[in-house]
Amino acid sequence: MSEKKGLEGIVATESRISSIIGSQLTYCGYEIDDLAENALFEEVVFLLWNDRLPNQTELDDFQAKLFDHMTLNPRIYTHFEEYAADKIHPMAGLRTALSYLSHFDENAEDMSDEANQEKAIRIQAKVASLVAAFSRIRSGKEVVKPKKGLNYAANLLYMMKGEEPNSTEVEAMNKALVLHADHELNASTFTARVCVATLSDMYSGVTAAAGALKGPLHGGANERVMKMLGEIESPEAVEDYLKEKFENKEKIMGMGHRVYKDGDPRAKYLKEMSRQLTQEIGEPELYEKSIKIAEVVEREKGLLPNVDFFSASVYHAMGIDHDLFTPIFAVSRVSGWIAHILEQYEDNRLIRPRAEYVGQTGKKYEAIEKR
Repeated sequence: MSEKKGLEGIVATESRISSIIGSQLTYCGYEIDDLAENALFEEVVFLLWNDRLPNQTELDDFQAKLFDHMTLNPRIYTHFEEYAADKIHPMAGLRTALSYLSHFDENAEDMSDEANQEKAIRIQAKVASLVAAFSRIRSGKEVVKPKKGLNYAANLLYMMKGEEPNSTEVEAMNKALVLHADHELNASTFTARVCVATLSDMYSGVTAAAGALKGPLHGGANERVMKMLGEIESPEAVEDYLKEKFENKEKIMGMGHRVYKDGDPRAKYLKEMSRQLTQEIGEPELYEKSIKIAEVVEREKGLLPNVDFFSASVYHAMGIDHDLFTPIFAVSRVSGWIAHILEQYEDNRLIRPRAEYVGQTGKKYEAIEKR
């Protein structure tokens, strides 16, 4: 039995949802560049779940259903008040809240195709409201309900900020949601598939996935990128800051990717949105520091920015609290988790890999008084 640490390079399943070939990411056969430049996030969600883009009537119906399910049961707000009092990390709060959603769905245990499609819409709709409500309740603000006529990205920002976002913010958030929607068998997606391969329900699958996303080596990178940017006083201080990091053999978050060796194709879109948004809020030095970091790390380590690197300054420029960056990631990635859950259900087999034993052998039991 040959061992591959971290399952690197192991093909675990067949999928029609997304592919990474070289440095090109596709969703259901559409290149990410095409979708990032042209598609609404709602179109991408429909695509991931149905293997095709919607027509106008289907898109209108899909958006209406998402809007109808965005409102949360008030009992969830009570839970969030407890989370705020205990200073729970937003990802821990979101993980618990995703599980709690099932309590309000009478069809949570119904495994029929029809029920699963309905659950998919419920979860995708409500995850945006969960993040927004958590954000406001912990800050002592009133919960903002979704506003009819706004698309998904705009409503997410509206529910978080309490005012309609400007066009640049909506464009940036829509792009971020599209770019983060799916990424083949990443850690959280694989976790979701392993969970539902036992024929557990969809709520369990997305809750398990959220637990995997919580880790800083997966979803927490952009929050740590923002921390780094805050520690660097100016673009001129980048060289010395990174030199110390290199000498201490510390990881530079947001740089490099396990899969992309020639650069993450998603990064360029958030790089441009970072430039625009930091300029709009009068903090262009954030973008300038980011560019300098990228230049130095590429020169010294041969690593290029991944999608998390520029998303940090994009979210900051939109006034989003730094510890909410990973929950925003989850709002998008729920769409991919659900796509993979539905695909797993279609042709299910319990996922049960083997492990190569490297421990001692030949041991004999001894009575306790002899140990």
